[in-house]
Amino acid sequence: MLKTPVVFLIFRRPDLTARVFEAIRQAQPTKLLIVADGARNEEEAILCQETRAVTEQIDWDCEVLRNYSDVNLGCRQRVSSGITWAFEQVEEAIILEDDCLPHPSFFSYCENLLDYYRDDDRIIAISSQNYQDRNQRTPYSYYFSKYNHVWGWATWRRAWKHWHFDPEKWIEFRDTGLIKFICDDPYEEKYWTQVFNTLFLEGKPNTWDYPWVFACWSQSGLTALPNVNLVSNIGFGSGATHTFGDSPFANMAVEDIGEINHPPFVVRHIEGDRYTFDHHYGGKARKEADTFNGILRSYLSLTKKRVIRLFTNPIDLFNSICRKFKFSE
Repeated sequence: MLKTPVVFLIFRRPDLTARVFEAIRQAQPTKLLIVADGARNEEEAILCQETRAVTEQIDWDCEVLRNYSDVNLGCRQRVSSGITWAFEQVEEAIILEDDCLPHPSFFSYCENLLDYYRDDDRIIAISSQNYQDRNQRTPYSYYFSKYNHVWGWATWRRAWKHWHFDPEKWIEFRDTGLIKFICDDPYEEKYWTQVFNTLFLEGKPNTWDYPWVFACWSQSGLTALPNVNLVSNIGFGSGATHTFGDSPFANMAVEDIGEINHPPFVVRHIEGDRYTFDHHYGGKARKEADTFNGILRSYLSLTKKRVIRLFTNPIDLFNSICRKFKFSE
């Protein structure tokens, strides 16, 4: 039996929900908090009802609390309000979305670390994801990062209280130059400044996890990341809200983390974070695009596209020749 409460976030995907719910059922948490968004139309209403019905199949000793919305609140408001509601009920929790399929050892890993760092304000979250391509960052079970990945994670009420969608707080953080203390790579600083500007000043994308990243950074919070990947996102595709198309991060393999071996030091692994930015957030491609070869490739690619467009559209080609020789069109 899992003593730590589990928060399960669901919406309109009954098939995926059933797979993740089965993993939760195998873990048998003694308390389960289910958060569901409402439908946007009649077709979705049927799917939402089918999805909620999956979670009715409780066949173990478990206290179940449900927080269902009758209207569609959207990703940011529904997930954030649901997690806030959950932490009004419990002090700490493991959090899974309907497309995040965990390895069985994910639950014991989270429970172990929630207990170990319960009173350590330096640690703000525990994540399941590993994007290091088998680069072993430490000889221990996990390392510390500024990145708080959320495809299967855990935290405490003391940490979640920092989540706010507050544009003024971001503006102050940005304008006082504090982002430089979090992102010492200028490409990374530029990338995340653009992300947070778009998020807080334009409201895009409609998501809750980027505000959570900012909340953690605003408190210099660290996240424990495992040295093996513990959760696979099985939800990429047409039914997803944000995860469309092909991705190397879809359906990643999971492994058993084994017996937990805690590191003796609480220090951010800078090399690991740089690798995450370069290979998960596209930092490497951005840097290469600024080199001479990158600029040349971009110019040649643009020129090729222009030539193809001209020769596939005779009118454009004719007009281009006229402009070149200053003939009347």
